[in-house]
Amino acid sequence: MSQLIVCQNSHGIILAADSKAAALDLSGNMTHLTVHRMLQLSAHTAVLTGGAAEGMGIIGELKNFLEEEGVDDVQDAYEAALPFLATRFETFMRKLCEIVPLDPVHHLYFILGGYTNRDPERHFRLYLLWTRKKLPQLDGDEISFAYCVPRLMGLEYKLNKLCQANTPLEDVLPAVKKGMEERAMRDDEIGPPLRFAFITKEGFREV
Repeated sequence: MSQLIVCQNSHGIILAADSKAAALDLSGNMTHLTVHRMLQLSAHTAVLTGGAAEGMGIIGELKNFLEEEGVDDVQDAYEAALPFLATRFETFMRKLCEIVPLDPVHHLYFILGGYTNRDPERHFRLYLLWTRKKLPQLDGDEISFAYCVPRLMGLEYKLNKLCQANTPLEDVLPAVKKGMEERAMRDDEIGPPLRFAFITKEGFREV
């Protein structure tokens, strides 16, 4: 289990993630770890990973790959990240099947966000990379204004209204923090530290 919350408007992007993850040991037993689900990829891009703890190793590999390619624009990052993550995801799922049967509870998913110069009308983009189709295939969808994984429909509705009104990020952040904190209080599988960040034209910044 994990909780990711993202939203965006013309001012930039807000990213939020908890830091608790479940992992399987070599005997197939479940353990819990404190992990970093949010990773800055470049000056203007970042990625979140949800689900199994193995996602942190995968996004670390993605960061190294994008740095080697010199990628900073989020649209370029998405075009490079989708096939890269799909390959790593398939490898992860096939190894997992050697221990336990294939099951949606073991999913990994990713949210990529950042700034682009390729579209002067819409500089900020968010992408969800997940198993939309049959396992173990990873696919991608663009996020319009706000999204939570797992879904928090009431919070998404509130964040969508705030972002469609182009509310400054500093005024949207309290709603994101409140939603994350309430989720952590209700569910023991969502754990601190709770991390929050902005992506603006100036770049990535934790808040």
